[in-house]
Amino acid sequence: MGAGHAHKLYRHGHSPVHGLPPHCKLVAVFCFVLVVVCTPREAMWAFGLYAALLAAVAVVARIPASFLLKRLVVEVPFVAFALLMPFVVPGEQTSVLGVSVSVPGLWGAWNVLAKATLGVAASVLLASTTELRAVLLGLQRLKLPPLLVQIASFMIRYGDVVTDEMRRMTIARRSRGFEARGVRQWRVLAASAGALFIRSYERGERVHLAMVSRGYAGTMPVIDEVTADRRQWAYAATLPVLALAVCLLGWTL
Repeated sequence: MGAGHAHKLYRHGHSPVHGLPPHCKLVAVFCFVLVVVCTPREAMWAFGLYAALLAAVAVVARIPASFLLKRLVVEVPFVAFALLMPFVVPGEQTSVLGVSVSVPGLWGAWNVLAKATLGVAASVLLASTTELRAVLLGLQRLKLPPLLVQIASFMIRYGDVVTDEMRRMTIARRSRGFEARGVRQWRVLAASAGALFIRSYERGERVHLAMVSRGYAGTMPVIDEVTADRRQWAYAATLPVLALAVCLLGWTL
């Protein structure tokens, strides 16, 4: 893997969570989310304990609550979907604030909202304490298909490049007095999208040829070999193991 790639989700730090190998954190977050999904929706107290566990991780990682809350905005589509469920899911009806809603829909909305929020929060914590380059190294360490890891690597590295290209094209259109006011302007927008695709494709060709000329043969060289000892694995397992205990209590109580 090449040099690091800064991203607004990452918050630099030297906490014990930051110091964990990336593949340990990836496995821990995956197992935590899996446990949360398997928790019965009726065990509402369990989701409160899950949130407390994530809050404890954030405290150990020295991640401010405001930093996390701002990045939970990505969950808005799930919230919108959950808010619709009480009105569209058939079943027994009840009244909430004078509005007739479905009881199964309310449970479904709670299920989606609680589990999605915890999953997104865990992912944000992972991104806040792990550089993108390290995440890719962790995926490679977990033996994911090399092609998928390389695709993710290039998507991360050149996503900002393509976005910046699109921004410059937008500025160029506005400098010429263009404003998208109706259907008549769709032709210009379609032409811009086509030009952006062609430029991105040509850039990809140039990058690939440059890589081949430097000896690329289908695999990326690994500069930093990431390893983890038993102590680090045990430390990373704390979150999913505690979550599993809560889940088992949720099924038995």
